[in-house]
Amino acid sequence: MRFLVELEALGDYVYDLKYYHKLQGFVYGLLEGTPYGGLHDGRGYKFFCFSNIFPPQDFKRGGIRHFMISSPDEGLLNAFRDRLTKTERMNVGDMSFVVRGVSVLRPRVARSCSLITATPIIVRIPRENYGRYGIKPPKDYAYLYWRKRYPFNAFVKQLEDNLVKKYNEFCGTALEPMPLFEQFIFQKQVCNHVIIGGKEVRVFGSLWKFIFSYLSNEQQRILQFGLDVGFGELNSLGFGFMNIVKQRANKDAVVQSP
Repeated sequence: MRFLVELEALGDYVYDLKYYHKLQGFVYGLLEGTPYGGLHDGRGYKFFCFSNIFPPQDFKRGGIRHFMISSPDEGLLNAFRDRLTKTERMNVGDMSFVVRGVSVLRPRVARSCSLITATPIIVRIPRENYGRYGIKPPKDYAYLYWRKRYPFNAFVKQLEDNLVKKYNEFCGTALEPMPLFEQFIFQKQVCNHVIIGGKEVRVFGSLWKFIFSYLSNEQQRILQFGLDVGFGELNSLGFGFMNIVKQRANKDAVVQSP
């Protein structure tokens, strides 16, 4: 499940590609004083994701924009919604918006469907898996971000394992990693600058379209969970936010609702 938040810009602003950590700060600030107030400082998965403010272009006073928050945890989403509906002004760095409304969306993963990245997917390959994928880094890094120069199977395997691991932790199950993906369309590789531990660091991600035709019920459940929680890593920083693509008049259209 996800919420679509409608915003009205209170000024003219330049779209800042490094504003994401400020949006993350606003999102976590919504949880202060709620039962989820300690989520930011907790260890492990946070089980939510959020999109960029879109469309990604310079802002004009009075212009309408949106962003979304998704999670498989309805209690967490309700905490976000309750605070958003009481928020008159949303401040993200030097940008200010009026919150005009919050809508509930429930996109569903069907047996045949396509998913597309709204924000980059981050996949990290730990040191212990270098040999498994035939990777020989120039230094003994603890992990590497997957990039297109590394084997494709490393991306797929780490992504599938991560999804199943998060699903097991959230649902209390003990599923073994399994094949989930059928067709891949690589769009591009990106580098983002984010704040982690008070320091600005570079993270490498990639943008994709995934096409599915013959999903089993179990695969559908796991991918639905991924749609809600985010694909890959660093979801609570806004990475791996996914949308469903549906065919309309023989053209692909990204849709946010079933």
